[in-house]
Amino acid sequence: MADEDPNQQEHDGTPSQMPPLEAEAHGYTLFRVLDREFMIKVSKHRWAVVLVFSCYSMCNAFQWIQYAAINNIFMSFYGVSSFAIDWLSMCYMLAYIPLLLLVAWLLGKFGLRTIALAGSALNCLGAWVKVGSPQPHLFPVTVLGQVVCSMAQVFILGMPSRIASVWFRDDEVSTACSIAVLGNQLGIALGFLVPAVSVPNIDNPDELAYHISLMFYITAGVATLLFILVLIVFKEKPKHPPSRTQCLSYAFVSPDASFLSSIIPVFEKQNFVLLFISYGLNAGAFYALCTLLNRMVIFHYTGEGVIVGRIGLTIAIAGMLGAVISGIWLDRTKTYKETTLVLYIMTLVGMAGYTGTLNLGHLWIVYITAGIIGFSITGYLTLGFEFAMELTYPESEVVSSGLLNLSAQVFGIIFTISQGQIMDNYGTIPGNIFLCVFLTLGAVLTAFIKADLRRQRLLKIPEAPAPLLSSSDG
Repeated sequence: MADEDPNQQEHDGTPSQMPPLEAEAHGYTLFRVLDREFMIKVSKHRWAVVLVFSCYSMCNAFQWIQYAAINNIFMSFYGVSSFAIDWLSMCYMLAYIPLLLLVAWLLGKFGLRTIALAGSALNCLGAWVKVGSPQPHLFPVTVLGQVVCSMAQVFILGMPSRIASVWFRDDEVSTACSIAVLGNQLGIALGFLVPAVSVPNIDNPDELAYHISLMFYITAGVATLLFILVLIVFKEKPKHPPSRTQCLSYAFVSPDASFLSSIIPVFEKQNFVLLFISYGLNAGAFYALCTLLNRMVIFHYTGEGVIVGRIGLTIAIAGMLGAVISGIWLDRTKTYKETTLVLYIMTLVGMAGYTGTLNLGHLWIVYITAGIIGFSITGYLTLGFEFAMELTYPESEVVSSGLLNLSAQVFGIIFTISQGQIMDNYGTIPGNIFLCVFLTLGAVLTAFIKADLRRQRLLKIPEAPAPLLSSSDG
């Protein structure tokens, strides 16, 4: 790259040796922490990395929700229950729980590029497996393909904050994280829209198989292209640390620290524990809402499958807007606690409004309330990663984001199964009230989180004494 010194090796946390005047002439910023001096420079390649990640995250998210978006059609085509189709989404949540430790170990052992290659490769493989499944008797094949895609998601979900911290400046990390999350939300938007408009609700199984097959082939082609782009574009890290935060990480975080060894210090921080629970409640409610959206809408608007796609699209598009705005807002204000609480309350209000208006027959009100949910809940998901990093710094962002996602998957499975059963036995309104109760609990817990912005505090103290920087400090 033109903005990098070709004589410098890829950084490993060891300060590069260059006279100060020469360093400044080359566009570097010198930063001293304790007895070590680092040269900071931001790579232009960072935008290519985050955009490629965002794209293959989009493809994986599309595959997560494409079955749930037309739940009733796949039920009829494969001759299975709605609960079986729900598990095609919930397998994403289930796979994350046992594979988190493996992926965290692989990341520490082999690095960010290897994780990116593995995630995009599994996403591509799962898409091609599903190409062979559009026949009524081949439901096990489509399950296999979806399980492979769910394994890919474990290599994707916790990476936004990691990519942002490794590649971007301190005043860009929240924006970069929101861009990385943006792809996931775009994938959800397409996952609701594309199946609804491309797979018609028809009785002819041969014609229906053709439309499903066409959707699977296009998805597999896109996944293949994105895997090739990852091979070409995605790099492990820039040649020089891009921020003071990265310099501090190299100075104070042991390269031998493992995911398991970091869990106990992280959970000793009460504020993170509160965020861990409240984040899981919020994200779990979002997963349940997306998975069961088709069943909710079809219950009140029989035969209006396209409406499901439009409502899902509204949630996702509003969520993309929320992710970008919250990222920019955080980079400028650093008001993590306040913004978190506002977004949580907005989610609760939107969910309550959605619950009370879904059965009224006024779709424009449903779109508005769904948009509020999407804007606030996705903005919160982006914010949660960054807030967790602040509360647990200098522990690795892989640990904090991984644990938040673990909480989200556990609550997502619990909420999806529970709400589905409530809807089957009592209707959609009691099911949505169920989510509102837990969102209220999450908002209360969020109010008790103290804004212990450890990363921001340490950045103001370039040469702080060692006790202040202890990772075990609560």
